[in-house]
Amino acid sequence: MVVKIIIMAVYICILVAVGIISRKKVNSVDDFLLGGRKMGAWLSAMAYGTTYFSAVIFIGYAGGIGWEMGTSAIWIGVGNALFGSFLAWKVLAKRTREITVKLNASTMPEFFQKRYNSQGIKIFAALITFIFLVPYTSSVYKGLGYMFAKMFDFQITQNQAYIICVLIMGVFTLAYLVLGGYVASAWNDLIQGIIMLVGIVAIVISVVASPEVSGLSNGIEALKEIQPELGTLIGPDPMKLISLILLTSFGVWGLPQMVHKYYAIKSNESIKAGTIIATAFALIVGVGAYFTGSWGRLFFDQIPNGAADTIMPEMLASTLSDPLIGIFMVLIFSASMSTLSSLVLVSSSAISVDLVKGYIKKDMTDKKQMLLMRLCCIIFVAISVVIALTNNATIITLMNLSWGTLAGCFMGPYLLGIYSKRTNKAAAWTGMLAGFATMMTLVIINGISYSTIGGCISMAVSVVVTLVATLFVKKNVKQPVR
Repeated sequence: MVVKIIIMAVYICILVAVGIISRKKVNSVDDFLLGGRKMGAWLSAMAYGTTYFSAVIFIGYAGGIGWEMGTSAIWIGVGNALFGSFLAWKVLAKRTREITVKLNASTMPEFFQKRYNSQGIKIFAALITFIFLVPYTSSVYKGLGYMFAKMFDFQITQNQAYIICVLIMGVFTLAYLVLGGYVASAWNDLIQGIIMLVGIVAIVISVVASPEVSGLSNGIEALKEIQPELGTLIGPDPMKLISLILLTSFGVWGLPQMVHKYYAIKSNESIKAGTIIATAFALIVGVGAYFTGSWGRLFFDQIPNGAADTIMPEMLASTLSDPLIGIFMVLIFSASMSTLSSLVLVSSSAISVDLVKGYIKKDMTDKKQMLLMRLCCIIFVAISVVIALTNNATIITLMNLSWGTLAGCFMGPYLLGIYSKRTNKAAAWTGMLAGFATMMTLVIINGISYSTIGGCISMAVSVVVTLVATLFVKKNVKQPVR
């Protein structure tokens, strides 16, 4: 218990110290949001990777999907590396950086407004961003709460421990983000990324060597005895596996908090190096997380407490030594803090930059705008924490809904917006509303649990509809970007 507390205390002190030091480098809204667009390869790649993989992946996804899919779940990690990192950086990073610099756009809603010359699209995108990043942020807090409540032997009930942990995490999210903005977030992401790499390797080795798994070959045979498909690379439900790979790999192409990382890269040279770093990081962390979660059935006859979100916490609590538990908690904390800081930063900017500054009070000074952004950060975290404490939806469901809706809305207008000169306001509106309507319709008809496949369908609809609408645009229509 003492070892775990010491490890966490040291790590938290480092986070706060980075926030305090970074505060001196934040002198404008551009610094607070983008670090002055001076982020190098390592900072940008680690910021991308650590935002990608949070407590949602390690606890909700790795545990729940691993239980259902067995060893085939590792394909999700492979897909995340190849499509969600390598291909995403190759296709999006350079073009996004060039156009956002040309348009002087700091957020995705602002990009939509300047690219399509539409205040309405900006307002709609800002509201969608804020509304649907709240449940995603709540899912991260839920993951942290589950893990910390289990790993620390508090002399209180599990529910009380969960509440305390969620509240503490909310406070620390704000501590370094409000102080240092994107600069603090990026430097902490670099530290957190290194911790995640070391931690996941140590955890994989420990789990495979545990008596329950007893080595890779023995573990696979044991899974096959439970259900033959669990020990294969195809799995018991190939179609669901494919939908998970598509949603978690291509969904990030349209997520504001992920695209935001491309805005801040300082040069094309940094993009080339960042592509390699981000891909390697995703491969190690993604595959490692899902590989670890795939052994859950060897530890339990049935899902602990009837909740898939508790599989990983229960499994690791019974396997790891105190020092390794401390490292794992830092790993989870690292992954979650980086994701949370990105979510909070993007969401607060949607209100302060895109709505208030961009529409309600256009003459707002930089000083007042930064104050408003910090206030919005506090409000956003407060709302997310409240939902995490009161909402009973699972982590996986909350994440699927958020990713599917946001990516379904933005994928088409964003992709066509950075590559096609002919895509105009009408095409962007059509694609955005088609993706959103598709996701909402599928969720209403089939239930919220359908959001995985629904997210894939809505992303495809958004791209196809935007493309079709673009083809009907007259070639002589002038667009803001050339």
